This record gives sequence, structure tokens and C-alpha cells, in this order.
Amino acid sequence: MVRDPKIELPPEVRHTLLGDLREIVRELRSSRDLIYQITRRDIKIRYTQAIFGFAWALLLPVSVVLAGLAVRVAFVHMSNNGVLPPNQVAGVSVKAVPWAFFVACLNTATPSLVSNISLVTKTYFPREVLPLSAVLAQSVDTLIATVLIALTLPFFHVTASLQLLWVPVLLAMLWVFTLAVALFLSCANIFFRDVKYLVQVFLTFGIFVTPVVLDASMYGKTGAMLMMLNPIAPVLEGLRLSIVQHHNLLEPMASPAGFIFWHPWYLAYTAVWAVLGLLFSAILFHRCERRFAELV
Repeated sequence: MVRDPKIELPPEVRHTLLGDLREIVRELRSSRDLIYQITRRDIKIRYTQAIFGFAWALLLPVSVVLAGLAVRVAFVHMSNNGVLPPNQVAGVSVKAVPWAFFVACLNTATPSLVSNISLVTKTYFPREVLPLSAVLAQSVDTLIATVLIALTLPFFHVTASLQLLWVPVLLAMLWVFTLAVALFLSCANIFFRDVKYLVQVFLTFGIFVTPVVLDASMYGKTGAMLMMLNPIAPVLEGLRLSIVQHHNLLEPMASPAGFIFWHPWYLAYTAVWAVLGLLFSAILFHRCERRFAELV
């Protein structure tokens, strides 16, 4: 495997953490056109000759919303509380889109290296391009779904507030964390081919240990605390609280039962997972990619 001499770093720098990061950034910057082309290819493949076209972008989020509403309607009837409140419908809808984004990214990014075996074995380019392009392509789908879901929120009595400023912050943390997991799993899938199957199993049951269908406060004090240890949970709950309930995320929030289920430090917790996770995954991926061609 021959590296492009234009992006080669001195040996004494290359094998340090800083040297690895600098090399990753240089290679990705020099591969901007390739990232664009592969992302565009992934989007075109997804929608070429598709019956539903861009409606596919809504398929998974809508499925999650319907499943969540079915569970909540059952709870309402069991407790004889009458009709399902509109804010609960809105809450499930708001959380369904980022969860669908995370699931779709991992499903497409994990096998991205193996499914592009001809590129990996015959041409040199920074291999990070493949999982990164998978995440970028899925971001387009999520943008479409986000706009369409946002248009429905006024029908559930959700109005605008200053707390909407939290939305881009939370989505940025989700995107960075998702890319970190995508890099790690795509790398692991090269060495252990059953990783993609384990990912599918985890994502199938992961919705039950993530506050998507139900809110964290519904699991009780201890259950909510354990639920929020999932790095994605603060993003989902933060979106619901800021968009639907207009809550300032820098302030704690108590459940109807009286216990605190939201703490501001959850934001820092997810941010640390996202940033450190991306650094770790990027460096691990970069150091392992020299063996990719011989393993695929």
C-alpha cells in the first residue's frame, strides 16, 4: 500500500497521537471530492428506482413513533387516564428522528469497508472516507425527516421558544458520537465479521434501554439514572424537554413523582463521550487501516 507523498508526515511525528490526528485531518481534507462523490453515490443508490422515493427517509422514524404510541396508549388504558396527551405524541416524535438516524448510520457504516472491497484492496485513499460518507448520506435522510416531523409539531400544541437554541447543540453531539461509533464498528467488522450481526441485535433491543418509546422519568428514580448512562439518552431527553416542554437544560427537572431525572451535567457527560470517543475511534481506525487490504 502506497501513501500519497503529498500528505506524508515525518516519522517522528507520524507515530504520536498528535501526528496521527494531523495526518487524519490532512488526508480527509485532500479527499474532500472523494467524500462528496461517495456520499452522493450512496444517496443516489438509495433512491434510484425506489417506489417510495424520499418517503423512505420517514419510514423508520414513523415506525418508531407508531410503536411508541401503541405502548403509551396501552398504558393510558391500563391506568384509566383517558386520552393520550398531545405532548406525549410530540415527545415520541421528537425522539424518534435522532434514534432512527443513529440506527441507520450504524447499519450502513458498520459493513461499509467490507461492502466496498474493490476500493479498499485496489486503490489508496483514507479509509475513514467510507464510514464518514455513510453517516453523511444518512444525515440527508434525517434532515428530510426532521423538516417533515417539525411541520407536524404545531398540530400537537408545540410552540417555538428560546429553548430551541439547544437543538443544534444536541444534534451536533449526536452526530459526533454517531461518527465515533461508526468508525469503531466499521474497523471492528474488518477483524470480526460477526460484528455487523451483533450490531443488528443490539439495535433491535437497544430501544428498550434507551428513552425513545418511553421517557426516562417513567422508569423510576433508579431506572432513570441507569437509563441516562446511555450516552444517547441525554440527547433524546434533552430534545424532548427543550422542544416540547420548553425547559432550560441548564436547570434540573423533577418528574411528576418528585425525583430529579434531568441534571445539567448530562450534557457534559454526552459531550465527553462524543469528543473522546471520536478521538479514540479515529486514531484506532487510522492505526489499523494499514491491515485492512489484507484482511478484507
